[in-house]
Amino acid sequence: MTFKDFLRAVRTRQWAKNALLFGGFIFAGRLRASAAHPYPLEDGLRVLMAFACFCALSGAAYLINDWQDLERDRAHPIKQHRPLASGRISLRVAFVMLAVLLTSALVLGLAVVMNGKGTWGFGISALFYFALTLAYSFRLKHEVIIDVLSVAAGFLVRVVAGCLAVPVDISPWILFCTFNLALFVALNKRRAELLEVGEGGTTRKVLQGYSVPMLDTFIAVAAALTIISYSLYTFNAPHIQALGPRFGQSPFPLLMLSVPFVVYGVFRFLLLAHSSPVGGEPEQMLRDRPMIINAVLWTLLVSLLTVLSSI
Repeated sequence: MTFKDFLRAVRTRQWAKNALLFGGFIFAGRLRASAAHPYPLEDGLRVLMAFACFCALSGAAYLINDWQDLERDRAHPIKQHRPLASGRISLRVAFVMLAVLLTSALVLGLAVVMNGKGTWGFGISALFYFALTLAYSFRLKHEVIIDVLSVAAGFLVRVVAGCLAVPVDISPWILFCTFNLALFVALNKRRAELLEVGEGGTTRKVLQGYSVPMLDTFIAVAAALTIISYSLYTFNAPHIQALGPRFGQSPFPLLMLSVPFVVYGVFRFLLLAHSSPVGGEPEQMLRDRPMIINAVLWTLLVSLLTVLSSI
């Protein structure tokens, strides 16, 4: 086994999904100090530890998933090259890796809970996330529609966990936007997998319940929901005054300036999903230069509005 095999086994490329834990920290305005929260660096450190905890949990979940799918992966034209399926990592070594990852997650989770008042909810959310990933690996991924809803729920739990790690109030808008975006990504992944094996393919049981036209319809609905929900969020979020200076008596929603970046991101993802492997491996969009630039500009804009705006 090489270090590269270890990185592939725990899917470090997909750990970028755990960046959602920073959502509550950023959108609640914790990037700047205030009278109520004078130590933003301490809040940021807790979120960073929470991020590392979820990375360890994610790595453990991927190991369990590959262990569960060992025979199916060996029959798959691409997945047969995964470290466990190819035999480059033995089951004994995988068990040791699993124990180390779970221990690391436990230590990091306790560090978050013990170093922040009111952060005990983070521990519950982390346990729920791991239980959900196990349920997905053993059962939910075999159920049509429920499989993609379960993936979207995993993204949702990440956002909730990030809010509870600080802690900050959990806005229903950020949950709604996250769920729609995650559903959009999950549906594109199913479409790519279906095209890869062909309709009626048997390497993944759940794919037999889908068709490309059906998934295209689902994806169109999810894309529209993503753009609309985010747009409504920028105008109507409960904490909108923290992201828009007052003009007279009414807060001006400067966050709406970020809507074009979200629209571009959704459309760019669809373009890549229909012309490259991005649909099947969403983490590859991090290699697309226009997508990277768009994400960086969106992040800088939202961060700048959060830091400079007045409550």
